[in-house]
Amino acid sequence: MVAREVTVTNPVGLHARPATFFIQKANEFKSSIFVEKEERRINAKSLLGLLSLGIIKGTVITIMAEGPDDEEAVSALEELILSNFE
Repeated sequence: MVAREVTVTNPVGLHARPATFFIQKANEFKSSIFVEKEERRINAKSLLGLLSLGIIKGTVITIMAEGPDDEEAVSALEELILSNFE
């Protein structure tokens, strides 16, 4: 399992449109991918789950993946967040 902490810098956090981009990217990988905020862990391929975390600008999340392409998945999702979804 690969895990990495990332601080969300996007002005609107991970809501609506950015969350959709995040999920689309997560679905490109075969690995199981999770996002953890504080004590809650959700499936990163679930829009409702991701929105339920209430991730705003400045929130530190942990992206975790386990599977054949876990390192690539975590790196790609981290890069997407750090680029502010551009």
